[in-house]
Amino acid sequence: MKRLDTRDADFETAFTALLDSREEQGQEVNKPVADILSAVRREGDAALCALTERFDNLAVTPQTLAFTPDEVAQARAQVSQDLLDALDVAARRIEDFHRKQLPADIRYTDDVGMTLGMRWIPLDAAGLYVPGGKAAYPSSVLMNAIPAKVAGVQRLAMCVPTPSGVINPLVLAAADRAGITEIYRVGGAQAVGAMAYGTQTIRPVDRIVGPGNAYVAEAKRQVFGHVGIDSIAGPSDVVVIADSGSDPRVIALDLLAQAEHDELAQSTLITPDAAFADTVIEAVEKELGVLSRAAIAGASWARNGAVLITRDMREAVELANRLAPEHLELMVDDPEALFAHVRHAGAAFLGRFCPEAVGDYVGGPNHVLPTSRTARFASGLSVHDFMKRTTFLSGGPDALRRIGPSAVALAHAEGLEAHALSVSARLDALAAKTANA
Repeated sequence: MKRLDTRDADFETAFTALLDSREEQGQEVNKPVADILSAVRREGDAALCALTERFDNLAVTPQTLAFTPDEVAQARAQVSQDLLDALDVAARRIEDFHRKQLPADIRYTDDVGMTLGMRWIPLDAAGLYVPGGKAAYPSSVLMNAIPAKVAGVQRLAMCVPTPSGVINPLVLAAADRAGITEIYRVGGAQAVGAMAYGTQTIRPVDRIVGPGNAYVAEAKRQVFGHVGIDSIAGPSDVVVIADSGSDPRVIALDLLAQAEHDELAQSTLITPDAAFADTVIEAVEKELGVLSRAAIAGASWARNGAVLITRDMREAVELANRLAPEHLELMVDDPEALFAHVRHAGAAFLGRFCPEAVGDYVGGPNHVLPTSRTARFASGLSVHDFMKRTTFLSGGPDALRRIGPSAVALAHAEGLEAHALSVSARLDALAAKTANA
């Protein structure tokens, strides 16, 4: 764990090193992923079945790649009513928030009489990748599928690995709650390839979303351009700005909530109170003694954790902006005042009783967020990721007479004769018609 103080002479050097460490980490998997994608594109179902047996220890045929409705129903029946109710609370809140994001079309007539506009259109099909095995996240099913449904996507295909045939029933229950009826027991880069290029059983989609390991992330990178993707996700991270009015144990738990994701996760505390920082560090060590995922969280905290001591809260926010975190907690009395100065964060959580973990499950805004400092230019998943824009123009003779000559002049300036003639021929015809009237 790194402890830095902005008053130290070498702070800037140390902080720059911290920023550099937040670049995406992971193994080099370019070549094996390229080989997998090539095999899936070339051989289709045969490659999917062979790769699933190889990587997931599961023998499948083209006929058993998809979960049947009965299998989904049986999985749902294994889930307690309390958990089903919790899924419903989360789903309703996610749907309500994302429905408010739906954009309006634009249509107006300008001063030359030309009608201009923009129409939003949902994608035809989207693919959802869901991690399986020990990293099974039903909440991510809801967060990825519901915005697509709200946007109006008609077909949603979901791929989830089932190592040795094991599937978390809550994942299938979440898929059922989100209205997904096309679910395949395929994971890894091969699943991304199947959704991107299509096989005899799995039809291709237009955009692929959802988290995954290094192979999945690299596969999404390689198929981008053939299909759309949400992002290339790096390690999860959180920045917590807190003052001494916060409970040190609560802040420690917020930091560990990110650290327990995996060893590469990054948790950072920023505070102007050095004594408070020390109590939080002590609380982290104490909680690590009882957490069930202490090995993972402890490794994350030791390798990537950081505590930054600042002169004041305004400086704390400036450092947070430079870190551009995936998650930003403002654990202070007046979080709105600090939030006014926040420029770069995937999602912000304001106030001592609004931890990031609420946003992971039942807050409403999406928990698929920009990582690795990409919040400087990227945003979280939304309905807009499942829609595209088509602009349109409509104009008659009078509008063309007024703006056409400018188009002709610019086309000539660029040396594009046919462009100029495309407009001037119409202008000439209008002039001739007027002369003969």
